[in-house]
Amino acid sequence: MWLILVKLAWRNIFRNKRRTLIAATAIGIGLAALIFVDALMIGMTDNMVRTATASFLGDAQIHRAGFRDVQEVSLTIQALDEVTNGLAQEGIVEHFTERVLAPGMITSPANVSAIALVGVHPPTEKFLSQIDDAITEGVYFEGDSSREIVIGAKLAEILEIGLGDRVVVTVAQAETGDLSQEMFRISGIYYFAGEEMNAGMAFVRIEKAREMLGIGNAAHEIAIKFTSLAYSQDPALPFWETYSEHGNEALSWTELMSQLTAILEMTKYSKYIMAVILFFLVAFGIINTLFMSLYERMFEFGVLRAVGTRPFGMARVILFEAGALAMVSIGLGAILGFVLTAVFAHVGIDYTGIEMTGVTIQEFIRPIMTVEQFIIYPVWLFIFTLIAGLYPARHAAKISPATAMRRSF
Repeated sequence: MWLILVKLAWRNIFRNKRRTLIAATAIGIGLAALIFVDALMIGMTDNMVRTATASFLGDAQIHRAGFRDVQEVSLTIQALDEVTNGLAQEGIVEHFTERVLAPGMITSPANVSAIALVGVHPPTEKFLSQIDDAITEGVYFEGDSSREIVIGAKLAEILEIGLGDRVVVTVAQAETGDLSQEMFRISGIYYFAGEEMNAGMAFVRIEKAREMLGIGNAAHEIAIKFTSLAYSQDPALPFWETYSEHGNEALSWTELMSQLTAILEMTKYSKYIMAVILFFLVAFGIINTLFMSLYERMFEFGVLRAVGTRPFGMARVILFEAGALAMVSIGLGAILGFVLTAVFAHVGIDYTGIEMTGVTIQEFIRPIMTVEQFIIYPVWLFIFTLIAGLYPARHAAKISPATAMRRSF
């Protein structure tokens, strides 16, 4: 019986091939749009997270508790040797690097600008940030001089300086607050799309930064890269508690950039809203197609009722037709969604330079396809099509044989 209904449904929906293909294409476009938007959201999320963590932030950071709020240079990480020895033995930690951070002023013969002075250890810093890859002029700490400084292109423009020019950096020492000045030579200029890094940061070797601040072998920040980004998104990971001792705090990028996390959560809700809107639009197309088919075959339905077909049997015929229409639509939508997503995944979408919650997109956004997109959404579309088909099915079940035949003449 079920096999007969399936064959009958396929035969009925292709009685009017043009109408069926138009309806199936419209429904398929809705499915393709949903697959593409979901892939685009995943690609955008991946791009923004990768940009935020790989540029400078890292997957996680360790600071002295309170340092992030006041940026006080005397608040250095406690038990630094114990912390670094522990990180070196952590199986989930791929790389880590120490940093020294301090507000300061940089002065050239032409101008002066406020900066965040960052002391880095170049051999380990290259695994946590992309400063070395972003160098457009000069080199990234390749010499032996302790007076090399690397600055952003925008800062170089503000100071009206270039490679080899001298600048003076001024900071306040940690304990006394006395001003400490050192002369540096520009060894490298980098370019990032983000204005903050491009105009407001200057990098020197960590040993020189420690000397200027008078903090010995201390550090203000340890940036961490995990073997998998998933570890940084796990709030129950024992790592956070282990390294939040001795007055320190270990935080993942999700806490360091809470605004970005909130935006990414909002994108999920926007995807669900779009899915609901598309499915409702699809529902009208399904109902319209099934009703047109129903009225065209009113005489047939009248005969079926006259020979004793029960109302449930009449409704079942319509529901099977809805299911057949859904299968055709899913096939078209899946193919269209795959092709559309694959093309844009190859070409990319250029949003470079656009800033969102402190993250400046630096690469083309490429949609990312997943198996779930071609399983979950088609299944929901099939279910929703059957639900939408209940209305015309109910109408078919209530057909009176005499009325149906009279309308047919």
